[in-house]
Amino acid sequence: MTVTQDRPELAPVRAGVPRSLGAVWALLIVNTLGSQGAETIVPLPRTVTQMITMGAVGLAFVIALVLNPRLKVRPSAYLVILTLLAAVSIAASMPLESGWGGLFRCARLTGFVATLWLISRWWDGSLTFVRYHVRVLMVVVASVVIGLLISPGHAMPEYYDGRLVGAIWPLTAPQVGQYAAVLTGLVLILWLSKLTPGNVALFVSVPAIAVLLLTHTRTAAFGLVAGLTVALLSSLLTNPRARKVFTVGAITAGVGTVIFLPVLQAWVLRGQDQDDFGTLTGRAKVWDALLSEPRTLYQELFGTGLSDKSFTGLPIDNSWLAAYHEQGLIGASLVALFLITLLVVAVARPPSPQRACALFLIAYCLVASYTEAGLADASPYLLHLTVAAALLVTPTTRTVASKTGGAS
Repeated sequence: MTVTQDRPELAPVRAGVPRSLGAVWALLIVNTLGSQGAETIVPLPRTVTQMITMGAVGLAFVIALVLNPRLKVRPSAYLVILTLLAAVSIAASMPLESGWGGLFRCARLTGFVATLWLISRWWDGSLTFVRYHVRVLMVVVASVVIGLLISPGHAMPEYYDGRLVGAIWPLTAPQVGQYAAVLTGLVLILWLSKLTPGNVALFVSVPAIAVLLLTHTRTAAFGLVAGLTVALLSSLLTNPRARKVFTVGAITAGVGTVIFLPVLQAWVLRGQDQDDFGTLTGRAKVWDALLSEPRTLYQELFGTGLSDKSFTGLPIDNSWLAAYHEQGLIGASLVALFLITLLVVAVARPPSPQRACALFLIAYCLVASYTEAGLADASPYLLHLTVAAALLVTPTTRTVASKTGGAS
């Protein structure tokens, strides 16, 4: 399928992919939206949002099973490691140190991974899942913008220091910033690769960047810059547009930093004092307490079981420490293993739009892992990395033939 100006597409998709596959992906993203956050315009009881998010993964699994009744899968090191991580999570949660909720979260993670196995049949190295990801993220970010237009007071509440949150669905500012940053990065890479028109890229990325800035989410901003830098560097030798954008962007960033340094400092500090900024809004204090907690050998190896990513009632906000706390050294090692695997495979691939998108997603998740939890449980970060894994699959002869006009 070619991209034309009269019918712009976000990315080409090969024929033969069932349309319902997009619904499965949308449900997986709904499952990871979370069930608590800001106060919404229409009050949503937490039990209702939990039923929707938790039910989404079950429905996604059923649809995926209907689409793939013969259980044909595409073996992947990423999925094998995720399966091992799910098994470790069950072993960690069995002693019930995290309560019955830990086993419930294990069931959710198992269903999540099983659904990824079922849809791996359509992992072919094309941009199919990038298109799905971009479209669903557009809907999520659009809901935030709609909430802002309808009720600015709910969307930028004083109790959240005026940061933009979800007023339609209870999304926190870091969540909104993450979705806006990933959406912006993927769309700009597609434009750099001449796979989407400039007007479409502007229509999507400009509002998304505005949303990101209004959330005052530093992690998402740094992740976007780092991810785009890596993606551009990976394309410099083969993409003239990438070379031009990288050069202009580097000069503009340098000049802009000098001119707008006070404004940038104010945005980064968010009104915090030196102690808050130095301890990453208190995160470092929680991390120190977590690391100093006495543990048995079993807890050291397997953790205390899946929880709400908190320690003594405070959010951990670090993927590595959250994995260590909940799934032990084994779980944290598995997270490192699938990230290293994806990174090595991406670096080994020849330059292409797929490689650039994959490197952007991997780099973003690596940056975010320092101040956000989620790499060891069903989360948006695992979905970002799943898109990367699908992009890095070696196309089969059948797929290559369909792209060149042969049999599909």
